Amino acid sequence: MGRRDLLDAVAVEAALRVTDWRHDGDAIARTFEHRTFRDAIAFVHEVADVAEEMDHHPDIDIRWRKVILRVSTHSSGGVTQVDLDFARRVDGLRAGDGPLEVPHGPVA
Repeated sequence: MGRRDLLDAVAVEAALRVTDWRHDGDAIARTFEHRTFRDAIAFVHEVADVAEEMDHHPDIDIRWRKVILRVSTHSSGGVTQVDLDFARRVDGLRAGDGPLEVPHGPVA
């Protein structure tokens, strides 16, 4: 199986079980909440660096101190190993003071 082969829902759910990412339709998503707007923007810059390095670009929604990332492999029509690798890389970022903990729940 290649890194850009479509994963089934069971595989995606299993991979996300111990993360703050959620399976969201044909993508995975996570909300990051930061202490300040500037911290949120610094985090987006770090996400952009990862995206460029991996040549894999998420949808980014900035709402004051919250950054919502949604990622899928459009060419495959859903979630692939590349998306899970991207999520893992983003989870390691710590812009500013780092994201605050956001409880599990709706993406938006």
